[in-house]
Amino acid sequence: MKCLSVCQPFAELIVQGKKTIELRKWNTQFRGEFLIHAAKNILLEDCNRMNLSPESMITGAIIGKVSLVDVKKYNSEKELYADRKKHHAETDYIKNKYGFILEKPKKLRIPIEYSGKLNFFEFYPDEIKNNDIKIDIFEDEHRYMWINHH
Repeated sequence: MKCLSVCQPFAELIVQGKKTIELRKWNTQFRGEFLIHAAKNILLEDCNRMNLSPESMITGAIIGKVSLVDVKKYNSEKELYADRKKHHAETDYIKNKYGFILEKPKKLRIPIEYSGKLNFFEFYPDEIKNNDIKIDIFEDEHRYMWINHH
C-alpha cells in the first residue's frame, strides 16, 4: 500500500479532515487510497500559528489514511493563496506548485511506528504482527467485501 510522509502538524490535520489539499513541489499520476505517515519533523512555527501543541503530535508513525482524488496545478501565487483554508500552509508559490486533493480521511486507532521516506513509498501490511492494526487499516474494505458477498 502506498504511503506518504507529511510533517506535523499537517499530518494530523489531514487525518482529521481539516486539511484537504497537500502541497508538493512535484506532481503524481497516482490516484487512490494511501497511508499518512507523520514524519519525525514537527514544524513548530506552524503549530504556534495554529495554536496546536507540538507535545501532542505523534511522529515517526503511520497515523491514518486518505484518498488522493486529483492534483491541482497552481499557476500563480493568487491561486495558491485562494486555497489557503484547504492547505493551511504559509508558503510561497515557487516551492509548491501542486496540490493533492484529498478525501475520505480516517485516523488509525493505533499508530504504526515506521520510518518515512521521500515521495510515495510502499508499506507492506503483511509485516504487521498486530491484527487490530490490520483491521483498522482495512476495516472499510472488509465491510464492503462482506456486504457485497453475503
